[in-house]
Amino acid sequence: MSDETLTLSLDDGDVVIKLRPDLAPNHVARIKELAGEGFYDGVKFHRVIPGFMAQGGCPNGTGMGGSSKPNLMQEFNAEPHVRGVCSMARTNDPNTANSQFFICFDDATFLDRQYTVWGQVISGMEHVDALPKGEPPANPGVIRKATVG
Repeated sequence: MSDETLTLSLDDGDVVIKLRPDLAPNHVARIKELAGEGFYDGVKFHRVIPGFMAQGGCPNGTGMGGSSKPNLMQEFNAEPHVRGVCSMARTNDPNTANSQFFICFDDATFLDRQYTVWGQVISGMEHVDALPKGEPPANPGVIRKATVG
């Protein structure tokens, strides 16, 4: 593997994501930086909606938090939100992406050009599918470790 992959180790197995700095260089740099610092280790998937997406990356597991780093300016791109696509969560302000991200279960092309796509699951999507569902799930799935490379 190169440093252009992110591996999320979940209880059911590893999810390998191909990073796309060609689409969103600043967002990929942030994801790699946070993973390298151990920020995502132990973080829950706090919002998992069947047929839509699994969202994680909030340090307090509520969907209201982020890292201590400044928010990112949007890097919207033409990459479609389809199964396995990884994109950044944000508030209504397009320039508020920070640490939270989501992985699409199915086509969600209504999000295209409104959220920043930064990666694509290349293996282990079945482990994303197996995450406990809910907003928040009663017993949420956890990223045990996030590693680049």
